[in-house]
Amino acid sequence: MSHGPRSGLAAVSSALLAMSRHLEVRDVLKTIVASARELLDAQYAALGVPDDHGGFAQFVVDGVSDEQWKAIGPLPRRHGILAAMLDDAAPQRLADVRRDPRFGGWPSAHPDLVDFLGLPIRDGDEVLGALFLANKNCPKPDGACGFTEDDEELLGILAQHAAIALTNARLYERSRELTIAEERSRLAHELHDAVSQKLFSLRLTAQAAARLVDRDPARAKGELQQVAELAAEAADELRAAVVELRPAALDEDGLAATLRTQVQVLDRAHSARVTFTGHGVRALPAAQEEAVLRVAQEALHNALRHSGGSHVDVTLERRGNGAVLRVGDDGDGFDPHTVRRAGRHLGLVSMRDRASGVGGRLTVESAPGKGTTIEMEVPGG
Repeated sequence: MSHGPRSGLAAVSSALLAMSRHLEVRDVLKTIVASARELLDAQYAALGVPDDHGGFAQFVVDGVSDEQWKAIGPLPRRHGILAAMLDDAAPQRLADVRRDPRFGGWPSAHPDLVDFLGLPIRDGDEVLGALFLANKNCPKPDGACGFTEDDEELLGILAQHAAIALTNARLYERSRELTIAEERSRLAHELHDAVSQKLFSLRLTAQAAARLVDRDPARAKGELQQVAELAAEAADELRAAVVELRPAALDEDGLAATLRTQVQVLDRAHSARVTFTGHGVRALPAAQEEAVLRVAQEALHNALRHSGGSHVDVTLERRGNGAVLRVGDDGDGFDPHTVRRAGRHLGLVSMRDRASGVGGRLTVESAPGKGTTIEMEVPGG
């Protein structure tokens, strides 16, 4: 067994626990790569998840800076050693990958790899990815490979557990998609049952008032009063249907993970770039987490539908025992005072009510041509 800084049973256990701790696929991939590199004391590690078109759907690296990664360029294709790892269950352990006949070179910005150890991550017959390490941090006399048979065996064990963790993460994401679909269906039923009948009655009553307004103004006034009452009831029913449905993901995953997932969905669905950044936010009381999520959803809706911006950024960070949410866009912006005077609220009243209802506060910064930032601060429990 290698004698790097993280060798031994405790290090293996630590790596396996780290993999099992994450549920999102991207987080699992990053943890697998970082654990493998640290455990086998290598300079570089990477994991590629193949797509159906001869390339990689995802490619995660460890030991390469962001600047280096950008300079390297597009993701690699499945050829040479990478193809061998995906097509053959046998590990690939090489003293110098550059001297292998399958080696096809790499971009000029690519780090120089020498000794190499790689193998596929498999779930039965399905190849989930290719995991490899390069440049073991140890003496290499006479060009001998730094990776040993013990390293190969250890990486094989790690790959088996990585397959389990990656499969579980995929199943988790699919179950969340089903949960979202089920919740949308339930919301549709709620809205139909609770609101549609009142809206139908409201329409009929308004039509009756229109017919009576000339020949019997007194009765028309009574019908219009009924319209107002029905509209208020419909609004109450709609609000109850929406507020009651606290997202299941919020209960299970917490605020930061739920926001991250929703931002990822919106990023795929809209032409504008939508990003999320979270900074060490502790769990908040349920009512506060729900209020923050609802404000974020309303602010995102405004930004994506009305701002005309190309980028919307959501940040959630800790402040004392509480948290601060910011939703900013680079769109057209507006004059908040003009909007207020014109009687248009863009959901700002609702967002302020949600913030104050949990002891928080909401501020709006915007100006024509300067974009908009919505900030909500809530205290801790």
